[in-house]
Amino acid sequence: MSEKIVQTAGRDQLGEFAPMFAHLNDDVLFGEVWNEEAIDVKTKCIITVVSLMASGITDASLIYHLQNAKAHGVTKDEIAAIITHATMYVGWPKGWAVFRLAKEVWGEDKQ
Repeated sequence: MSEKIVQTAGRDQLGEFAPMFAHLNDDVLFGEVWNEEAIDVKTKCIITVVSLMASGITDASLIYHLQNAKAHGVTKDEIAAIITHATMYVGWPKGWAVFRLAKEVWGEDKQ
């Protein structure tokens, strides 16, 4: 198994306000689902990016997951191909929005 994924954002940001949600986020989603071994972490990162893209989520959570994808080995060429492919199914404006974020994450926004 690769390095275990540990997340504390739920407790850090919502622990007192929404303890059940914090538990589900940190212990179930990241503690169990992300650490389940049937799918490698790089593939989970790709699935997550495409799922958020399809939902039109282009906030800090997508930026986090783009950074996570990069950290787990998704290359600039791979993310460009992934976003292009997904755009054909989820919509052109969503593709543009995700490309803007991916370009920042992969450091291509510097001229």
